[in-house]
Amino acid sequence: MYWYIKVLNNYYGFTGRARRSEYWYFVLINFFNSVLTSYMDVTFGTYYESYGIGLFNGVYALVVLIPNIAVSIRRMHDVGKSGWYVLIPIYNIVLAATPGIVGSNAYGSDPKNEDVDSTDKIVGK
Repeated sequence: MYWYIKVLNNYYGFTGRARRSEYWYFVLINFFNSVLTSYMDVTFGTYYESYGIGLFNGVYALVVLIPNIAVSIRRMHDVGKSGWYVLIPIYNIVLAATPGIVGSNAYGSDPKNEDVDSTDKIVGK
């Protein structure tokens, strides 16, 4: 739940890097919340078959749309790729599952191990 809240709090952050755990925990909790809101739509009768979505699920999808895009872009940055790689259907899932680059890269410091980056700066690497 920590990673989910962290992503929601950083909904506007399209720069920097996101760890695999941050991304995948957000995806997992987002999936469960989507199932829950879909169930709520069916239970309360707010599912609109003509639109293919319900009120609760639609509102939830709009709320997490920007944070989802932001964490996906930050995840691509962690593996050293541009955020535009999010648009490549299968390859982006492979990249999201790939371990990030150890140490700093062009998109920022290593979110997993801040000590490595501080040592690099001291030594001048």
